[in-house]
Amino acid sequence: MKYFLYLLLFSSLINCKNKVPQAQNDTPKQVGSNTYLALGDSYTIGESVAEADRWPVQLVRELKDKNISVDNPKIIAKTGWTTDELKAAIVSQNISQKYDLVSLLIGVNNQYRGRNMEEFKVEFEDLLNTAIAFSRNGESNVFVVSIPDWGVSPFAAGRDVNKIGKEIDAYNAASKVICDKYGIIYIDITDISRETQSGFFASDGLHPSGKMYAAWVNKIVSEVLKFKLND
Repeated sequence: MKYFLYLLLFSSLINCKNKVPQAQNDTPKQVGSNTYLALGDSYTIGESVAEADRWPVQLVRELKDKNISVDNPKIIAKTGWTTDELKAAIVSQNISQKYDLVSLLIGVNNQYRGRNMEEFKVEFEDLLNTAIAFSRNGESNVFVVSIPDWGVSPFAAGRDVNKIGKEIDAYNAASKVICDKYGIIYIDITDISRETQSGFFASDGLHPSGKMYAAWVNKIVSEVLKFKLND
């Protein structure tokens, strides 16, 4: 069971480094529209859900419904990535474009693998500065989404959910301190991830479903609407 969980949610370090980074929908900017770069891991790429159910894709739809034009998001994310693996993938993309909106959600795999917290802080801060550098408007149009608590998922039954939850909280607390240092909007969706609503998990019993991602987006969009974006 432990091996299966690792294979499903947290890809091996070797595979992550050898495979081509997963980037989605890198289309030219339309006149008057906003561009969006989403950085992360399995939660951002939407493991086990349809592309339309990924939370960055749902966010774009919600913004369009509010008359804010946003191109399809460019997503750099892969199941299993830790902070250092995400950074390596970003570097390999050799991105020169600036984006109107940039998001970052990373850290669950650091927690799962028992990585050193101080190492996480250094690498997370580096990723945050990378996200800021990609932003057309600097810090003002960058936001971070908290790490969800996978310990409450059906697949984690029988594990030490209290330990997992405390570790997730510690990682989130560390990332929020760094976000506050740079004046970056930090959006806490962890409480939502701990709800036990029907249909909140994908078919694998581990990752969020489109329904849970929609609940995240409902909270995220209210913050993003405060940003300076083209109508």
